[in-house]
Amino acid sequence: MSNQQLVKSAHIWALALILACGVWAVAGKAGIRSQEQNSNQNSNSNANTSQNANRSNRNSRNNNAAMGEQTGMANMAAQDHNFLMDAAMGGMEEVELGRMATTQGASDAVKQFGQRMVDDHSKANQELMSIAQGKGITLPTEMDEKHKKDVTKLSSLTGADFDREYGKMMLSDHRKDVSEFEKQSTRGTDADLKAFASKTLPTLKEHLQMAESLPGAKAGGAMNSNMGGSRNSNSNSNRKGNSNNSNQP
Repeated sequence: MSNQQLVKSAHIWALALILACGVWAVAGKAGIRSQEQNSNQNSNSNANTSQNANRSNRNSRNNNAAMGEQTGMANMAAQDHNFLMDAAMGGMEEVELGRMATTQGASDAVKQFGQRMVDDHSKANQELMSIAQGKGITLPTEMDEKHKKDVTKLSSLTGADFDREYGKMMLSDHRKDVSEFEKQSTRGTDADLKAFASKTLPTLKEHLQMAESLPGAKAGGAMNSNMGGSRNSNSNSNRKGNSNNSNQP
């Protein structure tokens, strides 16, 4: 073989080797890119799986909480449930109005009564919340429109005007509270709520006695006074009639 042929053959082999190296390098890079893409896809897939799992767990917890509330309500008689919700709502209002009385009231009696409402009803509200939580029931955390209206009405008053309206409202509220708690303590079917009503009732009766001496309480009790006067008048009339009859031969 001539020298030219040898050189030419060497060049061909060198060129083939270079091409082979280039192909190998390109294939290697392609493999690396493929691995990176697979890695990214796996990472994204794992992230999506984790997010879906977290969403599933949150939804499960929310569903369990909702189911717990529904289960608690389903297992509770309508009277017991209504008492629970009314007591919670009324308790929030008593605390809020009590705070207002300590700052907007004029008389010491109103201020002291307001502080008593804050202390006693805050404690009762906590006890009621514990009972509700034990039964899987979520109590309202803010007042409804009716109770907000009462708060708004008193929020614009100060001094003697506040004392009169607050006294009338407290007298009316606690007459209603005593009646409802007496009913629950004797006719309720839930043992825990019956015990709560029986335990809280003496305090509410004391509140009612205090409310009867507040400014404005006379106006709030006018209807009952008239009813009492009518009954007393009839009673006196009957006694007079009996007295006249006893004097007859």
